[in-house]
Parts: sequence; structure tokens; C-alpha cells
Amino acid sequence: MAKPSKTSRDTKNLIQKAGESVWYVRVAVPLDVQKVIGRKVFIKSLETKSLTEAQRRRGVHLTIWWAQIEAARKSRQPPDGWQSRLVNGMEAVNKFVQDRKRALIGEIVPPLPPANLELEARLRAIPGFKAAMDARARQRLSEGLSGQLKFEDELAEFYKRLAEGMMLHKHTFSVDQKTELASLIADPASHRSKSPITQELLKAFRKFRENRGGAPKHVDQQVGRMDRLSTFLKDKEMVLNFDAVDAWIKSLDRAPVTLGQHLMAGTAFWKWAMKYDTAWREAYKDKVNPFVGHDLPQGGGSEIAGQDREIYTRDHTIKLHQAALNGGDKPLADLIALGWYTGARIEELCQLNHESVITVDGIRCFDFPRSKSKASKRVVPIHTSLLPIVDRLLKDTADTFLIPTQSANRYGKRSHAISKAFGRLRTAAGFSKLHVFHGFRHTVVTELIRADVPDALAKELVGHETGSVTHDVYSKGASTVQKLAAISKLPTLS
Repeated sequence: MAKPSKTSRDTKNLIQKAGESVWYVRVAVPLDVQKVIGRKVFIKSLETKSLTEAQRRRGVHLTIWWAQIEAARKSRQPPDGWQSRLVNGMEAVNKFVQDRKRALIGEIVPPLPPANLELEARLRAIPGFKAAMDARARQRLSEGLSGQLKFEDELAEFYKRLAEGMMLHKHTFSVDQKTELASLIADPASHRSKSPITQELLKAFRKFRENRGGAPKHVDQQVGRMDRLSTFLKDKEMVLNFDAVDAWIKSLDRAPVTLGQHLMAGTAFWKWAMKYDTAWREAYKDKVNPFVGHDLPQGGGSEIAGQDREIYTRDHTIKLHQAALNGGDKPLADLIALGWYTGARIEELCQLNHESVITVDGIRCFDFPRSKSKASKRVVPIHTSLLPIVDRLLKDTADTFLIPTQSANRYGKRSHAISKAFGRLRTAAGFSKLHVFHGFRHTVVTELIRADVPDALAKELVGHETGSVTHDVYSKGASTVQKLAAISKLPTLS
């Protein structure tokens, strides 16, 4: 029996037991989590007679106990998607009862599903349940077919009330959730389908991908695509299945390659959820991956879907280069020249800096670091016509980079802004969307092949794998002199 403190100082959560001078810290466990925690009271001796010391020592215990209470409350929260699962259960009960009633009037019905063992165990645990149900069944049976049909309806209503009671016993519902629960029990059709791809799941998926070293842009794309699918499912009130994914894909105005990337993102999410999320694994244990087996449109979706990108001729390039100069955008004009004489990717060119210009065997070269593949790491001699531009860029640079651009985007890509500028220039100059900066790579390879440069050497200069084990694995590649001879065959712009 605790006795009240004789002091007016702060003794909240502190007590002294009758006949003792030692202080205890005490917290009553809230009623809603007592069964989860397994006790009604937390109490701990602080092993001190000093109130001041007791006040100091109680903090650590209070922090731990309150955390346990909070965790217990969270563990009793109804899981994400409980509404859909409840509705599925109610619909199963309704179908079960309807089939039994159809059988009673002589119709042929599918085999009834196996009994729910958990439900039967709970029913047997109710005192007098079996006797009461047997008595009710006998009464309805004596009323003939109409009585039997009424008994089936009564049984369905009982099952629904039992399901409601089980939910309330297992979880802690807010007032609004209790109202929603009662509404769904009464009318399952009132439930507006909610996407199983919740924000909580997406956060966990993002964390998983980031911890596995996923590139930030790639992770953002995958999470973003699943978030948009989730919105689609909610807006269209559709469940996640093959038909829903098919409808989602058809609603997107994207090229086939991009649609394929959306499906790959879905498969990555599906495999992760099936492996790491218990609720998802249980809900979809008998379902196949809805993101596989789709036939993507060919030439559909985007206005340029399925069409080959155009290469740039020498006249095209001179026109674009002059248009950039006329527009006062010298960095863009320099980028176009670099693209024509190297066939490098736009981001590779924007990453060139002081250290990227090296001399090998007396020949000045660009040292491209590895970017998209092992073959992308390469040394490419600088075309003679490009040397004056490179010297000027090295002299004028303010941040060591040859091509000045606006600050890099959030993924560290320096080419983002200047790529947009190139797109605007291309459109203003009368070129179609099939003319992209990447077309310079195709142009360079085409010009080299037409100049009788061996296929393997052409691929080596632009950073493509040859597909030959002998060349890609065992060969050290062409000499710098051979590379310079090949790159010098590119037509000049002046």
C-alpha cells in the first residue's frame, strides 16, 4: 500500500510503500494495452531515499515504459488495407450463404469452401453457442423451406457480427474507424477500393532500394511509378491484378521502352513486397505477378514511339552550330562541336574537365571515365579541328569543367539544363523530335564505318562493347596512333 508524499515537491509517478522510505517509480498501464503488455502497472524501486535523486533516476524508466506503451498501441492498430480484407471476407460470407440457399431450392452450386478452423474454434468457445444454434436450426427446419432460408440469413448476420467483434477485440479502433467498420459490415459494397500500394510500403521499398546501392534517380523513378499506379488504382476503384496493370499501361502516353520500364518497376516492387512484407505476402500468396506477360504497343504511346532516331549530317550539324552561335549560346555551340568530333554521350561531355585532357604517346586525348558500361571507360584522341576549341575551354573555365552549365540536378547530372537548351534549339531550327543529341553517336559510328574504319575500332572510340570475347576481354584495344588515324577521318565542320 503506497503512502502519499509529505512534500509538495514534484512526486509525479513517485511513491513510497507503506513502512518504507525508499522511492519507487510507478506508471499505470492503460487499459487498451494491458493484455498486450501483460500487466496493469509498471513499478520499479529507485533504490534511494532521496527525493531529489529519485526525481533524477525515474526518467530512464519512464522513457522505456512510455515507449513500450506506444509500441503496444501501434501493434494493436488495424493494419493497412484492413477495409479491403474485411470487405473480401464479408463478400465471401454473402456468397457462401447465397450458394447454400440456392442449394436448398435445388440449384446446382460449386463445392462449398472448406471450413474456417479459427472461426469454428472461436464459436465453440462461446458458452451455450452450439445448443442455441441447434435449437434455432430445429425451429427454422419445422417452418419448412422458408424457415431454412431465413436460418441461412440469420447465420450470415451472426457471422458478420462475430467478425466485427473479432476485429474490435484484436485491434484498437478510433471512433471514426469503428463507424467505418460498422458501415462495411452492414454494406460491403459501400467500400471504395483503396490501393494496396500504401505510402508506408513505398517508404519501406525506397529504403530497401537505397540500402542496396540503387542509383538515386533509378530509385526515384521506381517509387514514383508505383506511387502513380497507386493513385490510378484508387481513382479507378480497381484492385491490383493483370487487368488493372494493363489498363494503367494503356493510359500512359509513353514509348514502348518506357512502358517496359514501368512494368520492370512493378516487378521489382512486387518481388520485394512478396519477400519482405508479411501482410502483402499473405494477401497475394495465391496470385501471380500482374506486371508480367503484357504485350506492349509497337509504334504507339509516344508520338515517336517505335521510330528510329535520326542521325545528323554535316550540313545539319553546321546549321545547329551556327544557330547556337546566333542565339548567343557559345557553350551549346561548343557542345555540338564536341558531339560531332567524339560521338560521346552528352553527360560524358559535360563531365570533361582539366584532368580529362591528357597526352598519350605524344597525342592529346580525352580520358573518358566509366559511365554506363565497362566499355565507356576509354581514351579518345582529340580531332585536330577540335584542339583550338579545347584550348580555349581550358583557358576560360571557371570551375575546371570544359562545358559551363547551370548547377547539376539532384542526381549530380551536369547535362540536364543544357540538354533542354539543345532540345529547344533543335525545334527552333526545324528539326523533329527524332533528332536528339544522342544522334551524334550514331552519326560518328556511321561516318567511321563509311570511312572504312574497322567495326571494333569504331565501337571502341564511342565506348560500345564489340560483342567479341576476344576483343572485349583479352584485347587491350587499338593504339593511340590507330585511334587518331580513325578519328581524323571524320569530316570537318569548317
